[in-house]
This record gives sequence, C-alpha cells and structure tokens, in this order.
Amino acid sequence: MSSTRNIIAWILQILLAVAFIASGGNKLLHLADTVKGFGGMGFPSWFAYFIAAAEVLGGIGLLVPRFTRPAALGLLLIMIGAAYVHTTKIPGGLLPNGLPALVLLVLLIVVYLLRRPAAARA
Repeated sequence: MSSTRNIIAWILQILLAVAFIASGGNKLLHLADTVKGFGGMGFPSWFAYFIAAAEVLGGIGLLVPRFTRPAALGLLLIMIGAAYVHTTKIPGGLLPNGLPALVLLVLLIVVYLLRRPAAARA
C-alpha cells in the first residue's frame, strides 16, 4: 500500500507541478496583461508578480521532496483565493469558470495528505 500511495503522490505532484509552472510562467510571459487583469479586479500590480512567482516556485517545490508539503500548502492558499475571486469578482462565478481552481485545490489537498509523515498516518 505504501508504494501505491507513493506512486499516486508522485503522479499528482508531477501533474500539479506542470500545471502551476505553466500557469505562473504564462502570467510572467504576459506580465502586462496579468497586471492589467489583476488591476481590473482591484488588486495592486505587485500582487500579479507575487502570484505568478509563487505559482512557478510552488510548482517546482512540489517536485522537491523536502518542500512538497510546504509548496502544496502555499499553493492551496492561492487556490482558495482563486476560488474566492472567481466567486466574487469574475463574471460567470465559480462554476464553470472556476472549476479548474477547485480541481487543483482538491488535488493539492490529496498530495498534502498523502505526503504527511508516516507517524501521522498510523
């Protein structure tokens, strides 16, 4: 069971890492549009930089065993914020437009739980 848990965790970590590195990278590659979009929702421009960098670094952190849980926790906070923003500031609301944020949120919770220390699982 332990090896199955490990395999599932690694698959999820890799998929999530790709998703967050791509998302943050896209925000950085199109920084002017990102800043404009965040500004349109009432956020300061520095917040766009922060979220983009946090997504890239969090995605990388998911692939480093020592940083997997802290990275998952940080990205969880970002995705809770994303779900809230979809609910309150983006036309169309949380569903269906915010569905990717909810899926990522759930998968991050799964990774966080799968990677808890062995003593905590017993």
